[in-house]
Amino acid sequence: MLWMARAKPLNLRGFLIYKSLISADEQAEIVENIRAGLSQAPMFSPRTAWGKPMSVQMTSAGRFGWYSDSDGYRYEPKHPNGNDWPAIPASILRIWDEVSDVSRQPDCCLVNHYREKARMGLHQDNDEQDFDFPVVSISLGDDALFRIGGTDRKDKTESIWLSSGDVCVMGGGARLAYHGIDRIRFGTSTLLKNAGRINLTLRVVD
Repeated sequence: MLWMARAKPLNLRGFLIYKSLISADEQAEIVENIRAGLSQAPMFSPRTAWGKPMSVQMTSAGRFGWYSDSDGYRYEPKHPNGNDWPAIPASILRIWDEVSDVSRQPDCCLVNHYREKARMGLHQDNDEQDFDFPVVSISLGDDALFRIGGTDRKDKTESIWLSSGDVCVMGGGARLAYHGIDRIRFGTSTLLKNAGRINLTLRVVD
């Protein structure tokens, strides 16, 4: 059972962080639901617009999937293998319904898989058309050091450790703030068979 109705989130620069929001059983269910979609849309290793390989592997679910190559960052209606993206599992949509405070459902669930040395540099989530809708981020697996800045890349930052079951809502003035993952504490969770971290981000695309 989700605890959003009872728990008050931590507000860090406008990022609303719900610690331990998702129970262990729900986390396991979500991971199984993600795995079920991998045969249709397997993980792949994208490249940045500058041709550098990203350290995370990713896939997506929903109407659109996020994609990156030499042509830039964008959403695509199909996986690189030509398949449609699988539907977003109900177990994940329940979390969006609990914390997003909007009636519209997300168009994309981006799935990022962090292995031991993976990281994600400071970036904005700005490929969507309407920034009035929040981005909801779900942490599963190993702890991750989450860095939060401002709307200018040069703004000062502060960091917080995110653990499995934590949920972060980026909305309002924080919607276009820079953020990233500096590192993970490999092996701090037993949720994933071979350790590592999965991050899910739910977005309204168009």
